[in-house]
Amino acid sequence: MARKLAVIGAGLMGSGIAQVSAQAGWDVVLRDVTDGALARGKDGIAASYEKFVSKGKLEAAAAEQALARITTTTDLDAVSDADVVVEAVFEKIEVKREIFQALDKLAKDEAVLASNTSAIPITKIAAATSRPERVVGTHFFSPVPMMQLCELVRGYKTSDETLAAAREFAESVGKTCIVVNRDVAGFVTTRLISALVVEAAKLYESGVASAEDIDTACKLGFGHAMGPLATADLTGVDILLHATGNIYTESQDEKFAPPEIMRRMVDAGDIGRKSGQGFYAH
Repeated sequence: MARKLAVIGAGLMGSGIAQVSAQAGWDVVLRDVTDGALARGKDGIAASYEKFVSKGKLEAAAAEQALARITTTTDLDAVSDADVVVEAVFEKIEVKREIFQALDKLAKDEAVLASNTSAIPITKIAAATSRPERVVGTHFFSPVPMMQLCELVRGYKTSDETLAAAREFAESVGKTCIVVNRDVAGFVTTRLISALVVEAAKLYESGVASAEDIDTACKLGFGHAMGPLATADLTGVDILLHATGNIYTESQDEKFAPPEIMRRMVDAGDIGRKSGQGFYAH
């Protein structure tokens, strides 16, 4: 019997999670609030499958079958028969808590309720439900079809059984997992990249070195595939400012205090690749 996954949010992350899961044989229901968002998500998935087919990495028949396993809906009730529910909406605690409150009422008792958050404590999200032991973090990386990592985050009350089920799901869709045993803001990966981006931005801001040279140092000195400022442009300076701000608010650790230049870039709309200008011109 095929396993059933519900993904809440058809943006870049949600549609990516739906894509790899359908390809791995899961029956997927993708939910968003508008038909337009769902159509964009499904079109993006179809285009991505086509790209894999054209490169010889996926059989055309397999792509067709995978796409057929994805249904879309604007109705949250569609989560009722899902074995795993992954929330992948905007990084705002109020929005996520509202969704989890609803999932608590709609999802079956044994369902795994997962959040794809990159920085918000899982315990805060889980507290919106009557079953915090069934809530876990499954932090996938973008673009989901290409990135192998999934960060599993244990909330204060997450059970061993829920963590094991989340790992089984993530590994079944081809991901390698790391486990975050203590629910600190930013987990492992967002803390590491935030600390690096903040320090790189400070070096750039104070004229110590150019963006290119800072990134070259990380690539050639430390073997990073991409430098921290190029990563900020790819992810979105606004997204990283938001994430570092969340971690700083929670931890009060000065190394996560975003430098003024990041705030000004966001104010000016220079947020990276999606705007055409960030630390680099695109």
